[in-house]
Amino acid sequence: MQLLDARDPGFAAAFARLVADRRESGGDVAQAVSSIIADVRARGDDALADFTERFDGHRPAGDGWRISAQDCRAAFDALDPSLRTALETAASRIRAYHEAQLPEDRDYTDSTGMRLGARWRPVDGAGLYVPGGRAAYPSSLLMNAIPAKVAGVERLVVVTPTPNGTVNPLVLAAAHLAGVDEMWRVGGAQAIAALAYGTQNIAPVDVITGPGNAYVAEAKRQLYGVVGIDMVAGPSEILVIADSDNDPRWIAADLLSQAEHDPAAQSILITDDADFAKAVIAMVEDELVRLPTEKAARESWEAHGTVIVVPSLTEAPGLANALAAEHVEIAAVDAETLFEGIRHAGSVFLGRMTPEAVGDYVAGPNHVLPTGRRARFSSGLSVLDFMKRTSFIAANDEALAAIGPAAVALAEAEGLAAHARSVALRLPSQLNASQSKESQP
Repeated sequence: MQLLDARDPGFAAAFARLVADRRESGGDVAQAVSSIIADVRARGDDALADFTERFDGHRPAGDGWRISAQDCRAAFDALDPSLRTALETAASRIRAYHEAQLPEDRDYTDSTGMRLGARWRPVDGAGLYVPGGRAAYPSSLLMNAIPAKVAGVERLVVVTPTPNGTVNPLVLAAAHLAGVDEMWRVGGAQAIAALAYGTQNIAPVDVITGPGNAYVAEAKRQLYGVVGIDMVAGPSEILVIADSDNDPRWIAADLLSQAEHDPAAQSILITDDADFAKAVIAMVEDELVRLPTEKAARESWEAHGTVIVVPSLTEAPGLANALAAEHVEIAAVDAETLFEGIRHAGSVFLGRMTPEAVGDYVAGPNHVLPTGRRARFSSGLSVLDFMKRTSFIAANDEALAAIGPAAVALAEAEGLAAHARSVALRLPSQLNASQSKESQP
């Protein structure tokens, strides 16, 4: 990991390199994914079977492709009661938060008498990718499926890799709780291609969401336009802004909460106390040896972990906006003041008692968030990712007479004569002229 001091002469250059470090896949991944997509589009289920045998160690056939609703219900019923309650708590809070996001239709008449508005409608089908390789995440299934159901999506399809044919029962239980309609034993870029183009077994969808590895992210990027996607997600990120009044062990644990996801994940601390920075670094090492995920977390911390010491935390929002991190924790006495300066972040966690991990599971807001500095221009997953807005216009004679001449003038200025005539022929002067010509012998 690297320790940076904002007062050092080389800080600006070092920080610029940190901001520019995307930690994402290269051209070799893009080429491999392109080949996989083309194969699935050409051969459908035969290609899926070949890829599943190659990457997951089993070859589905017949009814083996699909995980039944009965299997999902059985997994839910078999849960330890405390775990079932935890899933239900998470689902309830996620649902309540996202129900408040539902947009309202508009329908009004303006001063000319023209009726204007917009109607929101859900997509017909949504596909959700649920990882099943390095780790299986029932929380991600809830975070993707519940907003889709709240939006009103009628067909909700989950694809998930099942190494050696097995699937995490917690994922099945979450699928039951969220009301998933279809669940298929297929993962990787090939699953994204199947959702986009359809195969003999899997009908295509309109939107694909959900996290995955570099191949899944690249497949979503390449297929955007064939289908809608939530975002192109990269490795996880956390930025913690902390003063010295924190327990350094707590902050170390927060940093590792994202490092354990992936060796390419990134954890950054900004603090105004050099001694506190050193204490956190020491506690990171102490916490690492306690983790069953130590290997991935250590690789992430040693390769990408960064601690930045600033003269004052008032400088932190500016640095945070340049980083535009997926998760930003503000564990400082003046957290609200610092929050006011944050313009670019996927999600912000305020105060010493709000670890990022609570947002991953039970707080309510979505944990599918932009990475790789994309928080500069995009937001976390919401019900709007599963909906689209259709505007509508209804003009009467008076309304068209009031604004039509302006449309004619603009169309003529653009050289689009048919546009101009389609409006002009309906205007009162043109109607009168036409009627006069028709009445002449």
